[in-house]
Amino acid sequence: MNSKALHILLLAILSCTIGCKEVGSEKVKEASTPTPTFEQEKTAILATINNETKAAFSRDYEGWKDKWVHEPFVTKTYMQLTDSSSSETLGWDEVDRFVREYFIAHPEPDPIPALLEDIGVRLYGTGAWVSFEQEDPARGLKRETRLMEKVEGQWKIAGMHTTIYGFKED
Repeated sequence: MNSKALHILLLAILSCTIGCKEVGSEKVKEASTPTPTFEQEKTAILATINNETKAAFSRDYEGWKDKWVHEPFVTKTYMQLTDSSSSETLGWDEVDRFVREYFIAHPEPDPIPALLEDIGVRLYGTGAWVSFEQEDPARGLKRETRLMEKVEGQWKIAGMHTTIYGFKED
């Protein structure tokens, strides 16, 4: 066999070896990272929401901040039906400033509501629409919708709409 043919043969063997290893490693990668089930995703989303609530009510700024997407499309809206007040905050910079200023103006922690045990979830790939009701010890019944995004494997809040109904009259 001449040297040119030998080089071509060695190049072909090397190419096949590299190609085979790549295919093999892709199969191992797929097997080691199974797609989470709906219930696993729901549990992870529920944990994010509960941890964000605990952080916000206890004035843990870093813990609260960690649960949010930090992008210009983020929104946070409150509507309080008991006194017809509302606020709308658009973009991460505004949401972050609003919460930091609120924590400074109200440094004492609020009573943490009973943590959620169940939520309505609609998954859309790396996004989710979440809804729930919660009794807030300081504000009464509230209904919330959260828009969630999965960022680097973690569910984070991209949008929050809260309607506060207040306490039921006896």
